[in-house]
Amino acid sequence: MLETSARLLRLLSLLQTQREWTGAELAERLEVTPRTVRRDVGRLRTLGYPVHSTTGTAGGYRLGAGARLPPLLLDDDEAVAVGVGLRTAAAGGAVRGIEESSVRALAKLEQVLPHRLRRRMGAVAAFTDPIGGHRGPTVAVDTITELVAACRDHRRIRFAYQGHDGTSSRRDVEPYRLVYSGRRWYLAAWDTDRADWRTFRVDRVVLAPPHGPRFEPREPPTDDWGAYVSEGISTSVYPERATVLLRVPIERAAERVTPATGVLEPVDERSCLLRTGANSLQELVFHLLALGFDFEVRSPPALVRHVEVLAERLARAASEGRSLRGGS
Repeated sequence: MLETSARLLRLLSLLQTQREWTGAELAERLEVTPRTVRRDVGRLRTLGYPVHSTTGTAGGYRLGAGARLPPLLLDDDEAVAVGVGLRTAAAGGAVRGIEESSVRALAKLEQVLPHRLRRRMGAVAAFTDPIGGHRGPTVAVDTITELVAACRDHRRIRFAYQGHDGTSSRRDVEPYRLVYSGRRWYLAAWDTDRADWRTFRVDRVVLAPPHGPRFEPREPPTDDWGAYVSEGISTSVYPERATVLLRVPIERAAERVTPATGVLEPVDERSCLLRTGANSLQELVFHLLALGFDFEVRSPPALVRHVEVLAERLARAASEGRSLRGGS
């Protein structure tokens, strides 16, 4: 049986790992009686941890949100993962304004890490380097947190928005989800003025409080917001769109096709579908050729004709090249 102090730490760790535990489950994990569990829960409450309990057959214990942030208990891999995340944030990324806070948090974490974990963290710092840092547009952390809160609370927001063509507009939207592509943040929302779903680049958003009232959530257009935003920024936004069969496994295609350049869908073990877009048919052809895969255009018919014309032109150029080599 664990000593009282060690048992309290173990109990706190269990309460942090899942939403709710029954008294019997905690007693079994700690190898004590339910009465001891109740006493230990009382001790945690005395120390300032907000442990909530419910009675009845479905009752149990859960760790609630308190006025202060309680200490967290992390295992080795969790501690290293947090440290790597903090170091990455401290180096600068797509979110602006968290670098200094990340450095302070990282210093506190490294101070309490045991030697074996400090060595692992030191190796990460010593043998990893960013390439030029984040060069894309950044977003203030206050903007991210305000948008996330609006999504959570179902509250309409107002903002000024600069389109890709440089024009500005005022928007009143119902926000649903923030999506991060690895380079940029996007907001998926219902535009109340246009009565349609829209995707906004967050670095082009300038919030204009006070915001609007709460709204009743609508039926979302998708169950996969990441794929929805990917299609919006890679396909739907362009005047020319195409569906193409790539004759390679989807894993190979994903090495060349990013969420910002197309949406992939598996067909079988040897092929996949690509949905993508561009400003012109010529751009679409160049994009497909640059992938370096065999492909078959499924739609639109105009792109098929464009590929045929280009193929005939290339064939003539190759034939003339062979003739010149033969004549020399």
